[in-house]
Amino acid sequence: MIRFFLTLVCSLLVLAASAQTAATPAVLNATLDGYAYPFPVSYLPLKLEGKPVRMAYMDVPATVKANGRTVVLLHGKNFFGAYWRETIKTLTAKGFRVVVPDQVGFGKSDKPDIHYSFHQLAQNTRHLLDTLGVRRAVVVGHSMGGMLATRFALLYPEATEKLVLENPIGLEDYRVGVPYQTIAQAEATELKSTEASIRKYHATYYPHGYPAAHDEWLLPLAAQTRHPDFPQVARANALTFDMIYQQPVSYEFSRVLVPTLLIIGQDDRTVVGKSLVKDPKTLAAMGQYPELGRRTAALIKGAKLVPLPGIGHIPHLEAPTKFQAALLAFLR
Repeated sequence: MIRFFLTLVCSLLVLAASAQTAATPAVLNATLDGYAYPFPVSYLPLKLEGKPVRMAYMDVPATVKANGRTVVLLHGKNFFGAYWRETIKTLTAKGFRVVVPDQVGFGKSDKPDIHYSFHQLAQNTRHLLDTLGVRRAVVVGHSMGGMLATRFALLYPEATEKLVLENPIGLEDYRVGVPYQTIAQAEATELKSTEASIRKYHATYYPHGYPAAHDEWLLPLAAQTRHPDFPQVARANALTFDMIYQQPVSYEFSRVLVPTLLIIGQDDRTVVGKSLVKDPKTLAAMGQYPELGRRTAALIKGAKLVPLPGIGHIPHLEAPTKFQAALLAFLR
């Protein structure tokens, strides 16, 4: 009987995984048309450098009595807003309104050929909140979203109730150890992307083994590489890589004045541009998240640090229970 039950459970898991894989089209355009997000998607019209641009976002209401507070979730560079799905469900079940933008250049948003800056992305996000009637919000940023969340808190402290940084990149200045490459060089590398190369890179987010469930967030990116629009995506990826490289926030953490929480997976060793670093000693000294987290927390007055042992770059996917517990405790 037990053996039959285990076989049935395994079969159901396989079917569920197959259903999820089937839900991602084999080919997707630059704005992921045809790929369903977990909640309704709306669009904010913008004009950037004289170009009309659409910024996609999800605005998810509380599923219980609303507490009057809003949380903004900012995605990482190699992701899009949908990967916050379980975090959104948890927060809305606690009475929070949750706003999840796809930054311009990512996800379902347009990917214009413009100069990208964290200042501009922060301004776009503030415009979105103003449009939605949100005066103050808790701003949560993962990876690149942590750099953006920091810039947002520096530019708009009056609109930032609290700041949460989940394994943010930019805790160190990559220009110190990572050789410079031109945008053209970065673009040429991006154009060579395949599902295999994306999978190899995403595997580094999980130092203790890549979970099959992560394919849900990888396959849409892989599907874009097979579409005629992919050069637009590759160009935006190169431009935003240059934004990260050229616009560090690591020197400004002491200026952050809002209550701040850092949630740091201790086994993360992410370094933006790691493949460009040829000196093993230089590379070994970078991406040391336990020390980077402690140093950053010490720079931000009153900041709280929650280290997560044995966890890599994406706690909200790898260890959602621990991540959500830390987040909710801070919000209370």
